[in-house]
Amino acid sequence: MSMLETSGTGITEALTRRERVVLAELGEDVTLEEIATRLFVTRNTVKSQVRSVYRKIGVSTRAEAVAWAQAHGIS
Repeated sequence: MSMLETSGTGITEALTRRERVVLAELGEDVTLEEIATRLFVTRNTVKSQVRSVYRKIGVSTRAEAVAWAQAHGIS
């Protein structure tokens, strides 16, 4: 169990609204550049948000993140 879960806050709630949006976008067949364009931010901003999401949900690949999102109703 992660620190977020043991503290009484679910991981899904620990993600910011933007992180949830980025996580949902990862499930699409698009590049980080395309996600950035859709969200009106830079590619580096998306990269930072993706890294934060991965850290918070305990994954290290896009496929794992997408699977986690689907299992938690974020996709």
